Amino acid sequence: MPHQNQITSLVPSDYLQALELWESSVRATHSFLTEQEIQSLKPLVHSECLLKIPLFCMRDETGGVIGFIGVDIPKIEALFIDPAWRGKGIGRKLLEYAINEMQAELVDVNEQNQQALGFYQHMGFEIAHRSEVDGFGKPYPLLHLKLPG
Repeated sequence: MPHQNQITSLVPSDYLQALELWESSVRATHSFLTEQEIQSLKPLVHSECLLKIPLFCMRDETGGVIGFIGVDIPKIEALFIDPAWRGKGIGRKLLEYAINEMQAELVDVNEQNQQALGFYQHMGFEIAHRSEVDGFGKPYPLLHLKLPG
């Protein structure tokens, strides 16, 4: 069993749990999304994130996934933490891993997700530019962040 603070690869047997974690995390942080939008995003998260991007996770003492990050170098494409584990340093550890081990330096954040924006800014990211629509063409403005330098 991996040590609790160790970062490991997310493997196919983790996908169902990761998708459930994604949904609970989105419900906790993306209040601007409707139920229908959350349900319509779920298969896209599976096909475009879980199946296509290298993913890394942290696990609890039972081996359950408590947070995961996806990096398509140099961009962080996903960072989701189980709501029960938020505020405990999981996101920071995963983000530092992506920056230090994978040379991640870019991330997009929904403008309405002020918690995520504050987190990334606290971690040193700066707003580079803004888009009126998200990556799926929906009317949710994105802030494109980058690490300085």
